[in-house]
Amino acid sequence: MTDDSTERRDAAAGVLGAATVATGLIAGAFYVFACAVMPALARSDDRVFIEVMRNINEVIQNPVFFLGFLGALALTGIAAWQSRGTPDRWWVLAALAAYTLAFVVTVTVNVPLNNGLADAGDPARIVDPAAVRDRFESTWVAWNVVRALLSTLALACLARALLRHRRPQASAYLASAAGSSASR
Repeated sequence: MTDDSTERRDAAAGVLGAATVATGLIAGAFYVFACAVMPALARSDDRVFIEVMRNINEVIQNPVFFLGFLGALALTGIAAWQSRGTPDRWWVLAALAAYTLAFVVTVTVNVPLNNGLADAGDPARIVDPAAVRDRFESTWVAWNVVRALLSTLALACLARALLRHRRPQASAYLASAAGSSASR
């Protein structure tokens, strides 16, 4: 392997590692909502549920979250491009497909539901908070589980690609020599 190809391989490993971390952070966020936040909020009365979800939806829109959420998609896309022609490309492409679906679910289902909850107005002044909650909760929870599963699948695929990427690559010369009778 030349120094240039080693440098490219190391850079690709760095991008793949960063994609894995970013995807893991987002998968963890969706997982925590699925197994702790939403079940805890399910115990709350309607106005508290609406107020807390609105607060969460406001504060989650911050640079740190967006860095992970958008970074996971961008870094996995770059890793897919860098892995073209390698044996681990299929794992990276599977991760990209799974995370892209999770991203699409977020922007087409969960975010519009969040916006609808915000548009309902001040929770203390909503005439029928039970109806507002009913339009939001079960759909949001179900699709959050979907995006948690998809992002976890993406994480598993990236981890597999990263493990395969880290394996030392045998040179073509050594591979052919190992099978030749002249080398025995």
